Amino acid sequence: MANSPSIFSFFSGAGFLDLGFETSGYKIAYVNEIFSPFIAAYRHSRELLNLPSPEYGYHHGEAADVTQLIEGTQAQHLSDLIKDSRKSYNIIGFIGGPPCPDFSIGGKNRGHLGDNGKLSAAYVELICRHQPDFFLFENVKGLWRTAKHRLFFESLKTQLQQSGYILTERLINAIEYGVPQDRDRIILIGFRDNFLKDMEINPEVIFPWDKYISYPQKQVFSYPWCKSELFKKDSIIPCPDNLPEKLTVEYWFRKNQVLNHPNSKHYFQPRAGITKIAAVDEGDVSKKSFKRLHRWRYSPTACYGNNEVHLHPYKIRRISVAEALAIQSLPANFILPENMSLTNMFKTVGNGVPYLAAKALAKTILDFLQIGFTNLEKGS
Repeated sequence: MANSPSIFSFFSGAGFLDLGFETSGYKIAYVNEIFSPFIAAYRHSRELLNLPSPEYGYHHGEAADVTQLIEGTQAQHLSDLIKDSRKSYNIIGFIGGPPCPDFSIGGKNRGHLGDNGKLSAAYVELICRHQPDFFLFENVKGLWRTAKHRLFFESLKTQLQQSGYILTERLINAIEYGVPQDRDRIILIGFRDNFLKDMEINPEVIFPWDKYISYPQKQVFSYPWCKSELFKKDSIIPCPDNLPEKLTVEYWFRKNQVLNHPNSKHYFQPRAGITKIAAVDEGDVSKKSFKRLHRWRYSPTACYGNNEVHLHPYKIRRISVAEALAIQSLPANFILPENMSLTNMFKTVGNGVPYLAAKALAKTILDFLQIGFTNLEKGS
């Protein structure tokens, strides 16, 4: 591909989704996040990973409020940056996952009227106003499956279609891409109709959703996964032969050397006594809180708010930030800053798109775009 697609990132958090795109061949041009601790973590991790700063920098505070980017001086500034980027790059993409507690069954469930719910509408309005060549929208499955939220989701899609976008969507599970986690998310991807025509891509060409799926869901969930067993501190249990080891938390703990990771000591001390923690069986994730992971199984959704507590499989403690990062399939050298609060560390980890899922989605879009570049080369 002649030029790397230029990515404008919104609700960027600590940059998990962005990292998946960047390591797949895109250029991160613009980063927008309103919560300053997340931006600080984004900067910190990029420096350690030796990645360049975004071409147009980091935007936080008022400049990171997507409602400010729809109208007014901030909107004009963003428009100018997009025009400038088009001088150098053929393709502009918007990516983002608006905060989702208002659509989460386990969250506030206020829907499109909640403060976070309104951000989904603002992101769609942003796309319609600034007309990127393509976009990616990520959110919880509640937006897609809950009846009242689904109506709102359909209205967003109608707005995008009326603004000239051809859409494709799928309810994905991160485990399909090799992430050791059962995490459903709705992914909506859109391409500007005129852009597809210019690229000579037939709008009826099927988007290759399945290309980078390594572990089909039906197959994954049919394995005889380990059930609950009595918790034993520092016990040693070999991985059963009939399981895909690469989808287990223990495989990722070892892969990322979590005990030697700079975030290994970052975990919450139990308010309740260790007796309560030790009483939870390894693999018992049946309760709302105090779920103990099984070392030879995938994790439940990495979401560490609303009193959701995930316990270490064979240690008398909660999981560490290093272990949570591994469960999100991040590279071993992805590190959150020491001075970030524990609450914000776990919040940014839980909010992020799992790295391997982000990378697979980025590659899928790139392969789809490659069809257009091949067509253009044939015609020239």
